[in-house]
Amino acid sequence: MAQQLLEEAQSMREELISWRRTLHQIPETGLSLPETVAFIKEKLEEMAIPYQIYEECSCITAVIGHGGKCFLLRSDMDALPIEEESGESFASTNGKMHACGHDMHAAILLGAAKILKSHEEELKGTVKLFFQSGEETFSGAQAAIHAGILENPKVDAAFAMHVAAALPNNVLIYGDYPMAAVYGFRITLTGKGAHGSMPQMGVDPINTGVHIYLALQELLSREVSATDEAALTVGRFDAGSAANIIPERAILEGTLRTFKPEITQYLIKRIKEVTDSIASAYRTTAEIEVLSNVPSVGCNQELTKGILQSIQEMDSNVKALPLYHVMGSEDFAFITEKIPATYFGIGAGVTDQSKWVGQHNPKILFNEDCLPYGAAIYAKAAMDWLSSHEG
Repeated sequence: MAQQLLEEAQSMREELISWRRTLHQIPETGLSLPETVAFIKEKLEEMAIPYQIYEECSCITAVIGHGGKCFLLRSDMDALPIEEESGESFASTNGKMHACGHDMHAAILLGAAKILKSHEEELKGTVKLFFQSGEETFSGAQAAIHAGILENPKVDAAFAMHVAAALPNNVLIYGDYPMAAVYGFRITLTGKGAHGSMPQMGVDPINTGVHIYLALQELLSREVSATDEAALTVGRFDAGSAANIIPERAILEGTLRTFKPEITQYLIKRIKEVTDSIASAYRTTAEIEVLSNVPSVGCNQELTKGILQSIQEMDSNVKALPLYHVMGSEDFAFITEKIPATYFGIGAGVTDQSKWVGQHNPKILFNEDCLPYGAAIYAKAAMDWLSSHEG
């Protein structure tokens, strides 16, 4: 059966590629993915798989099997606001791009759906498929959970994977904490506008922002041990509209990424203290807005071990490496907080390694050979978990 599932997936290769390329040409962002949802819905209907659409968050769940325990397979399907420069014949042209590979994820889950549907009578329980929006904005998983995707039927365990464009094809990575927590923030500084020739008549929020920026960097170099794994980045500094005007307002936006909750809480407190103190010193008012607050992805060791065994039974030559521990973040963490779950990386690097770039790059390329492999992994993992938890 293990080898059969992989063979079934390989026989679907061209269909999987077609699905992926269609999705690649209709990228959508955030919590509104009408074209993407319509495509997924069409394919599920063709497979005669019952589904539910959550209109408020553009998410879809579908159910295969009946009764027993319920195992969730999740793939995100939102894109990024990036102009594509990949050079692919099927590149997007709407100013958005699947630069993180979520089109690959959705196609893989559709492939798993087709395999599982053909083996529905053999399932020892229920598989729930979850096509998620808003991962890039860290809003989709929470919205879907609030909408009830972990209920009816109640989900007992979950599995998700992410393609990696800088990892060889058919290589898998895993770990206890593969992805970091992220705290996103916006600092709005309000001063007093003035003509550039009379700075004494104003209160310069740019000056305040520069000092805050420098002080925030020193939090990591002087207040946190290098062994505690923390990254603090200010990626937006926006102020002013003319060279000869001191603006009224300046905005800084950034992210804090950590693995230890106590380090997260300490640095959040210090970000506020540093911002308030410097703003007061330079006569500027400051407001801090929380843009995101996502925990780290924590994987269930027993579930990880079981899925690794399933994959190795299917492909004894698989390279599965315990190397997944990165500072990137992922809102699948909200699911790992609630139920036993695990999260793998799957290699999708193209043959020519000189063309490898990281995720979110407008020139990124993905190896479509990983599509059937990913679909088979999802199907095998779900079937084996249900079999081992029957009754």
